[in-house]
Amino acid sequence: MNKTQLGPSTIMFPYPTVLVGAMVNGKPNFMTASWVGIACSEPPAISVAIRPERYTYKGVAENMEFSINVPGSNLAKETDFCGIYSGRDHDKTELFKIFYGNVEHAPLIEECPLNLECKVIGHMDIGTHTLFIGEVTETHADENTLVNGKPNIQKVDPIIYATGSRQYHKVGGEIGRAYNIGTTVVET
Repeated sequence: MNKTQLGPSTIMFPYPTVLVGAMVNGKPNFMTASWVGIACSEPPAISVAIRPERYTYKGVAENMEFSINVPGSNLAKETDFCGIYSGRDHDKTELFKIFYGNVEHAPLIEECPLNLECKVIGHMDIGTHTLFIGEVTETHADENTLVNGKPNIQKVDPIIYATGSRQYHKVGGEIGRAYNIGTTVVET
């Protein structure tokens, strides 16, 4: 198989698509982000990379709190809007029903099937972005997305972003049980 060198890039699949919430100038604001991931399991922590010129950055940096709201594919248009338009110019609170948990400066979106409240426990500047690491202090999930008490990926129906084509996608079907299908590769 021939491989083509593409040079340094951040191409990896899939990119989750989330709405990062923060209080900016006393008002809730949301931005679309795909540069987000799991940072740690104990304590549970999420990382998100935000450019300092983004309006939401100000709220996260000042309050050291943010939310991660996982939109279902039914919110693709609103999610894209939050990535196209700045909160400096558009009040995004009109798009969603907002609620709050225990983290004061982390507005949450009711329409999103999964929401995480985060308190910043670390941050560092990396080139064009600041990487914020937030300890997840609470997780909210729509009851209709739970299977055996855990969120089900098909029921959450998260939006997936493909950076090369700049397209949104949906989750496909199952291919096998984790920590199980690999047991048949070699005899131990």
